[in-house]
Amino acid sequence: MDGFTVLLVAGSYVCGSIPIGVAVARLSGGPDPRTVGSGRTGATNALRAMGRGPAAVVVAGDALKGAIPVLSAQALAVGPAVEVLCATAAVVGATWSIFLRFRGGRGVVTNAGAMLVIQPLAVLAAAPVFIGVVLATRYVSLGSLLGTVAIAVATWLLWAAANGPISGAYPLYASAASAVVWLAHADNIDRLIHGTERKFDFGLLVGRGN
Repeated sequence: MDGFTVLLVAGSYVCGSIPIGVAVARLSGGPDPRTVGSGRTGATNALRAMGRGPAAVVVAGDALKGAIPVLSAQALAVGPAVEVLCATAAVVGATWSIFLRFRGGRGVVTNAGAMLVIQPLAVLAAAPVFIGVVLATRYVSLGSLLGTVAIAVATWLLWAAANGPISGAYPLYASAASAVVWLAHADNIDRLIHGTERKFDFGLLVGRGN
């Protein structure tokens, strides 16, 4: 790996590390998402802490943290292998942020943002899995876990169906990102197993609940 690639990957990690949820809270004067719910900085906790509008900004910002490094790598024509290294670094940064003492979100939306650039059809295919699981169970964590796996599976299927034009680096990245997301959800998985995971309050989407 040459020095330019190292700088590009390091920059992707810093980009992924930007704590959008904390920044939105400070700019809007809302509660810091780290003080409620799971203490994470992602969209679900931002919704609990600040409501729909700020949470939507967090979703967009977290998605861009994944998309921008991949778009930058593509613009520089460094190849699929470096693209996925940048995407991986962004997801790791979103999960273990250098600005938050190596804490952060779960990496789900940042991975989705990267995959929207790498293979948007995989994200579209996985979206019903995420939505269906959350609607059926009210567990955002379970929807995120299974949705991320669905992205990886869809990427492998698209790669196999293309029979050449799609780089094998992309399904490998999707699998690695899924592993990172699952690792970041270790506490949720434990609560899901023991039946103590917090269910999502759909009232938050219409201005009710807390």
